[in-house]
Amino acid sequence: MKRSVLLVTHPRRPDVIDVVRQVSTQLRAAGIESVISESDAAAFHGADLAGVEVVSDEDPSQGRELAIVLGGDGTILRGAEITRETGVPLVGINLGKVGFLAEAEMGELDEVIQHIVARDYAIDERMTLEVTVSDGGQVRTTTWALNEVSIEKAARERMLEVIVEIDGRPLSTWGCDGVIIATPTGSTAYAFSAGGPVVWPDVEAILLVPNSAHALFARPVVVGPTSRLAVEVIPHAEGLGVMWCDGRRPVDLRPGSRIDVRRSAVPMRLARLTPEPFTDRLVEKFDLSVVGWRGNGAARTRTP
Repeated sequence: MKRSVLLVTHPRRPDVIDVVRQVSTQLRAAGIESVISESDAAAFHGADLAGVEVVSDEDPSQGRELAIVLGGDGTILRGAEITRETGVPLVGINLGKVGFLAEAEMGELDEVIQHIVARDYAIDERMTLEVTVSDGGQVRTTTWALNEVSIEKAARERMLEVIVEIDGRPLSTWGCDGVIIATPTGSTAYAFSAGGPVVWPDVEAILLVPNSAHALFARPVVVGPTSRLAVEVIPHAEGLGVMWCDGRRPVDLRPGSRIDVRRSAVPMRLARLTPEPFTDRLVEKFDLSVVGWRGNGAARTRTP
């Protein structure tokens, strides 16, 4: 059976087309086919894609061995939308800034291709969240998130008034800018910016992080993976809200709306090329100073 990979690209980066050509040329030399979705191909306005096959936007990852994402974390999250249901592993090559979800930087592209050709990679399954939005007991939307569910105020001049529930019991009522419910993968994203803890990816947990809450108790909370969380917009409050999943798929929230969140049965599969410790990834991506460390000398260190 012919090997085939999907390329997912950032549509507005001027340099990405050259990377697409480089990747497809190297893979084709190893007998591996590269495909790209119609919508991604359209962003190149008919430019020569060096033999990359254009496929339908409907399940473009179906039957592929791997999805290679060329872009930053936002592009990787879009790639996750495409590959999660089919179970195709995703590997990110960072063309952006931080690229926390990416497995490699652009300068390591040749090494990435070598790993793919040799099938030299491991699969890391990451927890995702199942999200249900209802009004008056009627389900309005069901969706999911890899990083976080962010419930935010819709207007800058008004607070969002919510009551938070854990495992069927009320926890607290907050007037706030919003509430973030995150996975360990998302702990280094929006939840981190809002003051949440960094949680190692292999920890099975769900984070609840209030964002600028006006309350005596407004601390991040970490619960077990089987807990069920809910946020209700106070019915008689004046402020409206909006829910985002991974910064995508917005849903307007009216007073009385209820958002139920729990662990999803469908994980996200990431391809890992090296057994890099998560500590090293934190040091690298956040440019942390480790001057003065006197460890065994085997691990990589970064100076300021």
